[in-house]
Amino acid sequence: MKNVVVVGSQWGDEGKGKIVDWLSDQADVVIRFQGGHNAGHTLVIDGITYKLRLLPSGIVRKNKISIIGNGVVVDPWALLEEIEEIKLKGVEVSVNNFIISESANLILPFHREMDEIREDAAGKGKIGTTRRGIGPAYEDKVGRRSIRVMDLRSESNLDHRLETVLLHHNAIRKGLGKEIFEKEKLKKELLKIAPEILKFSQPVWLRIDEFKKQKKKILFEGAQGILLDVDHGTYPFVTSSNTVAASAATGTGCGPNSINYVLGITKAYTTRVGEGPFPTELTDHTGELLGSRGKEFGTVTSRKRRCGWFDGVLVRQTIKISGIDGIALTKLDVLDELDEIKMCVEYKLDDKKIDYLPAAVEDQLKIKPIYKTFPGWKSPTNGIKDIEKLPENAKKYIYALEDFIETKISSISTSPEREDTILLENPFEV
Repeated sequence: MKNVVVVGSQWGDEGKGKIVDWLSDQADVVIRFQGGHNAGHTLVIDGITYKLRLLPSGIVRKNKISIIGNGVVVDPWALLEEIEEIKLKGVEVSVNNFIISESANLILPFHREMDEIREDAAGKGKIGTTRRGIGPAYEDKVGRRSIRVMDLRSESNLDHRLETVLLHHNAIRKGLGKEIFEKEKLKKELLKIAPEILKFSQPVWLRIDEFKKQKKKILFEGAQGILLDVDHGTYPFVTSSNTVAASAATGTGCGPNSINYVLGITKAYTTRVGEGPFPTELTDHTGELLGSRGKEFGTVTSRKRRCGWFDGVLVRQTIKISGIDGIALTKLDVLDELDEIKMCVEYKLDDKKIDYLPAAVEDQLKIKPIYKTFPGWKSPTNGIKDIEKLPENAKKYIYALEDFIETKISSISTSPEREDTILLENPFEV
C-alpha cells in the first residue's frame, strides 16, 4: 500500500486537478485536506469539462471514495450547489462515495461579506482573495467560535454556537455600520439544509484508519500552492491555511506515517492570481502569449492569471519546505511556439546575489531574477506520451529544470486531457 499527497509547488493553478484525476485511477480514496471553495480544479475527460471547487477530483471516477477532511472550510450552500451541478453531468454523488468530516468548519454568509468588506477597504493593500469567506472562516476556527458540521445535529447546540459567533461578528458589523445578522433567521436556513449535509457526515479519522487496515490506496489532494501557505508563502499575500504536504496529516487526522510519497505539481512556466510579489512576471507579448496558449483564467473567479518564466529558485525552495519526492511537470505544450525560454536560477537583492526567496515582502518585491536561456523547440508537443518523442530542445529544458530543482520529474503533462501524460515514475509504486 502506498499513500500519496499531491501539492502545488508554485502559487496554485499548476494543474493539480488533472494529475489527481489521473492518479485517482489507481487510488481507492481521494481526500481534500485544506482550503475551501476558493480552490479551482478543472478536469477535461472525454471532451467534457468538470470544474470543481470543493469536491475532490476523484469524484468523477466510479468506485472511488471522495472525502472532505476536517482541515477544509465548507460553504454548505456552495457544496450542495456543486453537487447538483456535477450530477447533471452524470456523476454520482451519494453516501456510498462521498464523505464530509464531522469536524469540518462551516463558511457562513457573514464570512463572505466580511471578506468583501476587507478587500474593498484595503485599496492598494488588498490581498486579492476570492471573496469566498475563506479567511474569516479560518479566523473563527482558530478563535474557537466556529460552527462545525457536527453542530448541525442539535438545534439547541446550534443555537448556542450561533450566539457565540454572532456576538463577535455583529459587534464588528455594528462598528462598520453594517446590518447585523439575525440568529433565528440564520439558524432556520442552516436547519433547512442540515439533513442534506449531515447524511454525508462521518468521523474521517476513523474511516481513514479503517482504509489503512484494508490496505486501500489513499490520495491526498491539496488546494492552492505552497507559495500561498500562510506560514511559508509570500505573506501576507497568501491563503489562510497551510498548503504544504504536512497538512494532509492534520487536515484529515491520519498521522504523518500515513504519507509515503509527496508529488509536487509544477507548471513549466509560472503563474499567479491576485496580488503579491512575482519575480519572473512578464508583462510583455511573451506573458500574453503564455496566458493565451495556457488559457490562464481562474476556475473560481475567472480572473486573468499573471504569467512569467519558470522560477527554479522558488520551486527548489518549495520542494524542500514540503518534502516533495517527485515533480509532475504540466503545460509543457504551452511553450511550443517560443523562440527561446528562460529559467530563473538566482536572484539579485540590491547588490547581492541570493539563491532563495527572502521572507520579508519588501525584499520579495525588490528582487530581480537572473535567468538562464534555452533555445525553444518550435515544434508541437501536444498529446505526446513518450519522452523520447519530445523535441530535443524540449528534453534539454526538462533535464536542466530537473537538475536545477534537485528533484526527479515523475511525469510530464502535454495537454489537459487525462491520457496525455508521460509517466516516468509512478508515485504509487515507488
